[in-house]
Amino acid sequence: MTNSGSSEAPRVLVGDDLPVPCVDGIDRPYVNLDIAASASALPAVARGVEDFVPWYSSVHRGAGFKSREATRRYEAARSAIASFAGPDRAERGDVAIIVRNTTEAINHLVYRLRIEPTDTVVTTVVEHHANLLPWTRVCRPRFVECGTDGTFGVDDVVAAIEAGNKPRILALTGASNVSGWMPPLDEIIAAAHDRGVPVFVDAAQLAPHRPIPAAADFVAWSGHKMYAPYGAGALVGPRRAFEEGDPFLVGGGAVDLVDLDAVYWTSPPDREEAGSPNVIGAVALGLAIDELTAIGWSTITEHDDLLTRRLRDGLAAIDGVQVLGPTQGTLPLAAFTVDGVHHALVAARLSAEFGIGVRHGCFCAHPYLLRLLGLDHDTVHAYRDAVLRGDRRDIPGAVRASAGISTTPADVDRLITAVEAIVHGGPAPVTYEQDAETGDFWPRSDAPGWGDAERSVGASCARG
Repeated sequence: MTNSGSSEAPRVLVGDDLPVPCVDGIDRPYVNLDIAASASALPAVARGVEDFVPWYSSVHRGAGFKSREATRRYEAARSAIASFAGPDRAERGDVAIIVRNTTEAINHLVYRLRIEPTDTVVTTVVEHHANLLPWTRVCRPRFVECGTDGTFGVDDVVAAIEAGNKPRILALTGASNVSGWMPPLDEIIAAAHDRGVPVFVDAAQLAPHRPIPAAADFVAWSGHKMYAPYGAGALVGPRRAFEEGDPFLVGGGAVDLVDLDAVYWTSPPDREEAGSPNVIGAVALGLAIDELTAIGWSTITEHDDLLTRRLRDGLAAIDGVQVLGPTQGTLPLAAFTVDGVHHALVAARLSAEFGIGVRHGCFCAHPYLLRLLGLDHDTVHAYRDAVLRGDRRDIPGAVRASAGISTTPADVDRLITAVEAIVHGGPAPVTYEQDAETGDFWPRSDAPGWGDAERSVGASCARG
């Protein structure tokens, strides 16, 4: 267990401290402070996957020993997922459906709930696009607004629930991927249930850091954010929600009988997992759950709290840096802006000069970030017009540094020192050019790893 005077982390991750080239020609140990986007694998997960690969085979279909073993491991992972979502899920009759990620899980849920254009769904302006777009595509949600600090309270949620016809569901995040803020989930879920409204919790950011609220009716999360980057995620909810009607995906494995004019779907969860599933991803997710459980929430929370204070206080102490969002009740994550310096340039310099990986842009949460930045109507429309013309140079945004289970206080200190140097240390050692199409900056340098030959054209960090 860590303590306030320790620089140790509970676990290291595969790839920690890999040397990366910088524009001064020096290789530096990489500091990954973009863990809120995707986390590297825990060593036990990587080893477990390597051990399982020789036993990989089809699941639920083969009579051979390897197929039986693969099926056993796949279903063991499902059991681990259900338990991770709440110790009494099995007694409640819930099922765990193995999907690709949280985005797929939410699209899956929207389809299976048969949300209609006339239905009301209550969600919040704090959400990741994954918990906005699937609902808004089929109906007009009622939104819970946030205050200037980026938070809302139980009363705000209740007011939205009671503002009109009864909602089919309340869908909200367990933790913001922009500010790291954690809504008071237990109180919100209880208030929704008192009014007969079921609750879905997007636990993508929450799952690696805190227990998932067992009282939520539906929950979803992704393996790639909880140290199992092998392409599996989970949707957990009441069996009855998946027993009637056709599944989200149709095909082999989802049926009992098929004729040319009739189909008889099998029981959930199998009916929700058509096709050959990602067995390796499921096994990896189960292994990650085992590892996090072994580490223990008290150790994880203590480590998180230490990093949160160090990260947010350190950035806030730099003159010219503004940390966005609330100051309390957050995960070890900080979105910040630097006066007079484009967010994409800050991120580019942290990478090219200091070997530190962060994220910049709008973090797939445009409505929330625009509120945190306090942008007015004219500013928003001006940048939108530019983006629609293919010019992302002036798109608003912030820089996000996010820590995880292997991050040390020394890693955070290295970031603080680097940001201080960018803000107050004088001109950059090289010239940076901004790409209009992506909005990203690239250093003009002949240093290994940074020449024109190494420059690749990809999606903008600010897209989302």
